[in-house]
Amino acid sequence: MSIHANILAILLFGLVHTALAEDLGTVGPTYDIAEKDLLDTIHSRLARMVETGELSQKQNEYRDRVIGAIEQPKPLAQVKTTSTKRSFFVDPTWVLDRDIRAADGSLLFARGLKINPFDHVSLKEKLLFFDGRDRRQILFAKETLRSLDGRAKPILVAGEPLRLMRDWKRRVFYDQGGALIRKFGIRQVPAIVAQDGKRFRVDEIRP
Repeated sequence: MSIHANILAILLFGLVHTALAEDLGTVGPTYDIAEKDLLDTIHSRLARMVETGELSQKQNEYRDRVIGAIEQPKPLAQVKTTSTKRSFFVDPTWVLDRDIRAADGSLLFARGLKINPFDHVSLKEKLLFFDGRDRRQILFAKETLRSLDGRAKPILVAGEPLRLMRDWKRRVFYDQGGALIRKFGIRQVPAIVAQDGKRFRVDEIRP
């Protein structure tokens, strides 16, 4: 049954249940509802906020928060500047934990099947992770990008990506929430991730 059909069934059940409810009589005196309609209340509140300038102030505060979060995202606390160089490999192979079947029930992929993305695609660019608050790391990243002729994606773990984009005239990414750092097991930056056969090679480098 589709989502729309499920919703319709629930609504119909509620209507039928209400229609069949037993009349229990009058328990006490009844009164007309005196409260204003919710929409009227909201409109009145907004009108007052417009008159007093409060609405404009709220809009400006929200805009500033959004711009601030984009200009200076929250730095990732789980990484530090590289003190001891480290290199290691990450196997991207994953194993199906359940059978994958077609709509008719036929088996497409069996549980236990091992899948390596590098059997089908390749990583054409290196991934360069660095801290944009550290001038040494910014210089290292800039030199690395130049030596690789731009064949790398600069990824910040802290700092101001939009400022670097304006300065470098190229896209600069940000590891929002640290998803990539966790995936590759990176604890120090700058770090470079590259394909090595059917694995990722991770090098944490001293700037």
